[in-house]
Amino acid sequence: MFAGLATRRPLRAATISLRQFATASTPYVPPASLQNVADAPPPPYFRPRKKTKPDSPSFYTSRAAYFDHLYQLEKALERCRRALSTLKLHPLPEFARASLPPAHHLWRNRQSLTSMFPGALTTARYKRMIGVLASLEECGRIASAAGHTALAETIQPVLALFERHDKANVLARSVRKHVPLDRYGRSYTVGKRKESAARIWMIPVQEPVNPTTPTSPTSSVPEATDLLVPVVDSPFAPSPSAPHVQVTTTTILINNVPLNKFFATTADRERIVRPLKLAGVLGAFNVFAIVRGGGTTGQAGAIAHGIAQGVVAHVPEVDHILRKAKLLKRDPRMVERKKTGLAKARKRYTWVKR
Repeated sequence: MFAGLATRRPLRAATISLRQFATASTPYVPPASLQNVADAPPPPYFRPRKKTKPDSPSFYTSRAAYFDHLYQLEKALERCRRALSTLKLHPLPEFARASLPPAHHLWRNRQSLTSMFPGALTTARYKRMIGVLASLEECGRIASAAGHTALAETIQPVLALFERHDKANVLARSVRKHVPLDRYGRSYTVGKRKESAARIWMIPVQEPVNPTTPTSPTSSVPEATDLLVPVVDSPFAPSPSAPHVQVTTTTILINNVPLNKFFATTADRERIVRPLKLAGVLGAFNVFAIVRGGGTTGQAGAIAHGIAQGVVAHVPEVDHILRKAKLLKRDPRMVERKKTGLAKARKRYTWVKR
């Protein structure tokens, strides 16, 4: 075995030069082949492709049309705010914004706006656009209230693109019916809350008239000791012993009972006079109410609902004040029904192990 290994050829050292595997970076080209090469046009695949500038700055986004509209609206909003700042109308304090006339916008829904943009419009993007439109509409109301009609008329065509086509019909249906006044100047309204319903009559307070009637000295006054003087002048006249409630400027009669006697709770009385306080007409009307059904809380809410409608009938200028206070709309909350197996609507019986 060892003899066979000795007879074999010894191994050569790895002296292979790396030059044997190297190749020339530029192959040899005969000079005759290079004639007129510089004048020849380059191959088409070496020619650099010329890129055109996109028309839209949102070209590389996933929703170019949407972001283009949003960019234009934000730019218009910025210009309007800059113009209002020049007129010293922006930013407004909170009390000044609250006194602006109410907004009457009716935006298109998300499905309707989807037709303006290719692809579906997500809820987040829809809310973002509606927020910009609401701010733009508020700038228009500020300009209109301040008397700058030119700026308000410039904003209106932009808002009209995103409003419903049947806006006028929808807003006409939401207009509250006018409450007529009778020949005595009284208004009749109906208020409801829970299971209670109240009928309200309101009449403006009139200054008492004190006519000066001269008294004749020859008029005979019957003496109290005269037994022949009739006690009852008319059989249909009210009894003199019956209690008479004096109607003053602050009297509110409920079922022919004064307010402070009908409702013992202060919260119920405050709820009734709240529409009069907000409108600034406390003491300017005499209120007569007939209420039926429900408990004290429901009856107080029903009377307040009817009084708010009556105040608007007499003073239409306070409509938006009472509407913001949510006094002109019936409170839809009702008592939740009792469930089978429960003590009340949500209350459960005490769990007993045995």
